[in-house]
Amino acid sequence: MTFETERLIIRKWKDGDAPAMFECAKDPDVGPIAGWPPHRTVGDSQDILNIFLLKPECYAICLKPSDEPIGCIELKLSDSSDLAKGPNECELGYWLGRSYWGKGIMPEAAKELLRHAFEDCAMERVWCGHYEGNTKSRRVMEKCGFTYQWTTEYLEVPLMHEVRTGYVFKLERDEWIKQNDH
Repeated sequence: MTFETERLIIRKWKDGDAPAMFECAKDPDVGPIAGWPPHRTVGDSQDILNIFLLKPECYAICLKPSDEPIGCIELKLSDSSDLAKGPNECELGYWLGRSYWGKGIMPEAAKELLRHAFEDCAMERVWCGHYEGNTKSRRVMEKCGFTYQWTTEYLEVPLMHEVRTGYVFKLERDEWIKQNDH
């Protein structure tokens, strides 16, 4: 499945995407704030890509007209989410290469994936969260209409071997419809 917005192509990950993923994911400012270590090699990226290829709603974000991934966006279904409970809920997750920050790319991608979640996948609720200090991620959530729900202190971040504070946001289908005049 592929989605298109004004500036983006959002498509399934391909086997040959590891070098492009590595170029973004090796940056120490990208992964750690989202809870995962920077990739050290293209092989690391290939290992992660092999996991992404198996996820039903995980997509590469590409800036038109290129087919080169600059980030990732996913609807984590209830079996792969700590927040989503049941088949009509999911969790939105995303990351973007640092050189693309501050250009409105992630809100554009997120709004399209939310459209997909509510219209195509019949979701009733989409969850999203961020760790303390990740203000850019929080701004994406706010731009997309999510509302703050709760804070969790002492949240384990296993891939980083750390404990952090996490913030949880939610967007209900009815709210999304009101915001989008559907």
